Amino acid sequence: MNFSTLKIGRILYGLTFILFGLNHFINASMMSGIVPIPGGVFWVYLTGLAMLAAAIAILTGKQARLACQLLGILLFIFALTIHLPAMINQGVMAGLTNFLKDTALGGAAWVIAETYAEQPKQAEAA
Repeated sequence: MNFSTLKIGRILYGLTFILFGLNHFINASMMSGIVPIPGGVFWVYLTGLAMLAAAIAILTGKQARLACQLLGILLFIFALTIHLPAMINQGVMAGLTNFLKDTALGGAAWVIAETYAEQPKQAEAA
C-alpha cells in the first residue's frame, strides 16, 4: 500500500469535515444562536450537511475539486459573517481563533481543490 503525504492530507482533511459536519447536527441548537440570518437551526443543519457532503467527496475523489472550491467559499462566508462581526462587536480576541481557523481551512480547501485538477495530457511522441 503506497500512501503519499498528499493522500494522507486529503484523508485527514476529509475526516475533519466529517467531525465538523456531525458537530453541526449534535450541537445545532447551541450553534443556531450565532447564525446571522433568520432560520438559525435550518442553516446549521444545512451547513453541517454541506460539510459532510464535501468530506465524502474528498474521501472518495468524486466531484472533490468542486466540493473543495465550495467548501472554501462556505468557510470564508463563516469567517466574514460570523467571526469577523464577533471580533468587531466583542473585541478582537472574541472571534480571532475561529476567524483564523476558518480562513486557514478555507484556503486549504482551495489548495486541495487544485490537487484534484485534471492533469494536462502529454502529447504523444510521433
